[in-house]
Amino acid sequence: MDNRFKLIGAALVILSMTGCATMSSEECVATDWSAIGFEDGARGYTTDRFSSHRKACAKHGITANFGSYQAGREQGLIEYCQPGRGFDVGVNGGRYYGVCPVNEEADFLDAYNVGHQLYTLRRNVSDSDSAIKSKQHKVKGVKDAILHAEAALIDKETTTEQRIILLAELKDLSEDKGRLEEEIRDLYEQRAQYQVQLENYQVMVADYGY
Repeated sequence: MDNRFKLIGAALVILSMTGCATMSSEECVATDWSAIGFEDGARGYTTDRFSSHRKACAKHGITANFGSYQAGREQGLIEYCQPGRGFDVGVNGGRYYGVCPVNEEADFLDAYNVGHQLYTLRRNVSDSDSAIKSKQHKVKGVKDAILHAEAALIDKETTTEQRIILLAELKDLSEDKGRLEEEIRDLYEQRAQYQVQLENYQVMVADYGY
């Protein structure tokens, strides 16, 4: 069996454990540091990740094997530093920590930037939707307040002084409602622009074949 597939299998076993940060002394002793390194490399982690592993196992008096870890990590980075993976990381809003070798980084970053731009455009549309819903919820609250004030205004028990206050409140509420509705219209226009940008960019991305 290819050594790379052996490492993948071992990494999957390790993933089923509680994780290195909470490993028992037995798990630290039994850990295949090459497999741990492979998994961290395949996820694009820096070598700082090893420090966390080392500290966790040091609490149990176990010394982590950096040589094996680094050898596995380098193989994992081969899996990670592919253009397709770069696109996936970017389109999901992930961060790149500069771990790819110089000869592979340019293609990885090109794909990552394409994916991240797509992520940004999708987020713009999503954020606009959220902002619209938030404003609409506020409009509903203002409308409810207007109805409540109008009901109080015609109530026989409402005093003249209270009616004066209610009329002022209704004026403010009406202005708030108008302002919010205008903001919602602006947001719809902005969302439409973002949607066009997204659709045009998706067409371009499709040509890349990611």
